[in-house]
Amino acid sequence: MAMLDNPRPAANSGAAFFLRHPFFMSAIFLKRFLRRPFQVASIIPSSRELIRRVADKMELTEPRVIVEYGPGEGCHTREIVRRMHPDSHLILFELDPELAQHLDEQFRADRRITVLNADCATLAAELARRGHTHCDYIVSGIPFSILEPAKKRELLRSTYDSLAPTATAAFIIYQVTNELVGHCRQFSRIESAYCLQNLPPMFVTKFYKTANGRVNGHAIGTNGTNGTNGTNGTNGTNGTNGTNGTNGTNGTNGTNGTNGHQMNGNGRH
Repeated sequence: MAMLDNPRPAANSGAAFFLRHPFFMSAIFLKRFLRRPFQVASIIPSSRELIRRVADKMELTEPRVIVEYGPGEGCHTREIVRRMHPDSHLILFELDPELAQHLDEQFRADRRITVLNADCATLAAELARRGHTHCDYIVSGIPFSILEPAKKRELLRSTYDSLAPTATAAFIIYQVTNELVGHCRQFSRIESAYCLQNLPPMFVTKFYKTANGRVNGHAIGTNGTNGTNGTNGTNGTNGTNGTNGTNGTNGTNGTNGTNGHQMNGNGRH
């Protein structure tokens, strides 16, 4: 794994402009696509409208930990950087070494950005390495539809586990097809829209880690009254010995609890 962490010397402004020029970046996309069609999802960068729609899915006025899978030449990255808080941290996973190098050259002056020439399946380890337990947003343009089923499941599980259990945390994708929706049952809520103003048109889909204060159907809280996953918690979901607890061992009126049953815990199914 090549790690291209900041700080770095300031980039030459003329070179940085050239690297961001759409004709230059389209040429890079085409060359990388022809060499590695299963890693580079498109031969041209995203349209301004698609970039805006993806960025609009995030609330970036507060400090956030943001991750981007497969940023390519950085068209979505630049918009995220433009909007994000000065105390935010953006981690870019780019598997293609040439594109990773271009990202490093573009963003080397910004200490908020980490460029990794690495597989995004290593996300949890990379977050921990930088002192983060979770991240707030994960943005992805990688072509999930062509991934092998086992790799797809591994990446989705890592993605879900790495998101913070908060109301705003989400996995945001832009894809030609929306087949990934059928593989993301663990997410609590899904929003999707179709962007025609792109070549090719794309689905922009947002998968929320939580919905109405609940993670995958369970309320958030530890060891507390009305808490989720709380040990010995009153009215706790997944609580051991919890009164009125869902999935609670020996719980009174507990759903799926020992000595309880599937519906209201009163012996009725």
